[in-house]
Amino acid sequence: MLEQFGWSDALQHQFTAFAAEGLIPARVIVQHRGHYEIATEMGELSATMAGKLARDAEDGGYPVTGDWVAVLARPAEGSATIQHVLPRSSTFTRRASGPGAARGQVVAVNVDVALLAASMNADLNARRIERYLATAWESGAEPVVVLTKADMCPDAEARMAEIEAVAMGVPVLAVSAVTGAGLDALRAYLKPGRTAVLLGSSGVGKSTLVNALAGREQMATQAIREDDARGRHTTSHRELVLLPSGALILDTPGMRELGLWEAGDGMSAAFADIEALAAQCHFRDCSHAAEPGCAIVEALASGALDASRWRAYGKLQRELEFEHGKEDPRANAESRKVRIRRNKMHRAEMKFRKRME
Repeated sequence: MLEQFGWSDALQHQFTAFAAEGLIPARVIVQHRGHYEIATEMGELSATMAGKLARDAEDGGYPVTGDWVAVLARPAEGSATIQHVLPRSSTFTRRASGPGAARGQVVAVNVDVALLAASMNADLNARRIERYLATAWESGAEPVVVLTKADMCPDAEARMAEIEAVAMGVPVLAVSAVTGAGLDALRAYLKPGRTAVLLGSSGVGKSTLVNALAGREQMATQAIREDDARGRHTTSHRELVLLPSGALILDTPGMRELGLWEAGDGMSAAFADIEALAAQCHFRDCSHAAEPGCAIVEALASGALDASRWRAYGKLQRELEFEHGKEDPRANAESRKVRIRRNKMHRAEMKFRKRME
């Protein structure tokens, strides 16, 4: 049973010390507020965290859906206690939502493929896709952009081209759970034993897509609002679903916002075109405002770099700097200097745009 859920020789090696304690391996398949459902060689069990783990786990160290854990099993009772969380192969983290939030929230772990879902309706937003791509690259998973509800989009090709322009080579698939269009292309990324996660805003059709891939009503679904093309949360918990193909897919509650937490390397991957241009600037500490030989300014003037993409890059960079500054006062002082330089850059850009009008 564990092999169906992705158990491997590498994980078996990591588990050696825990086995010596009389513990058995398991994977978290459903996460509720106070307890978990786990898959073991003995079948599915209901589990809770050991008190020591609950006390000592560092921020983000509590078990979540997709985690491999070491448990003390009581099969006769159908229950177990989670004693340890095994090292994660990938971690998808966002800034916890809510006012004053200053910590990371683990969204998905041990994921091979991050399916970044967006609906091909009026709410499709290239800037949101850029944000998801930066976080996905940082997680260590392979990103794939999945544009849902293609059957409802009259200009699907144009909308795909818009997203492909910011995807930087990441596959972009247009799919329809209603007609089945694009599902075979999507299944090519869902291999036996591999874990995928569906990430996206409420109403993009993630649960409907899981149902189409599973061939049954696995997840509850809900229609989107007609006034703004957005949806309400349908999935209220994270559940790891074993598909008929042998692949695993993790459906997650819709996220109204995806605050960046740590995405330095992810930003470099998601905005490789901008960072490549910046490397061509004459001055190494170029602020990309009015310095001679600035490759960014030249690309903006020629149209080779879209101004909205450049602004999105600056916004996400400032967001990351702000988060780092809250954790490290010294870093905050340094980032303040950077923010001042970027504010000058922004003002110079606005003047440039007025001259071009």
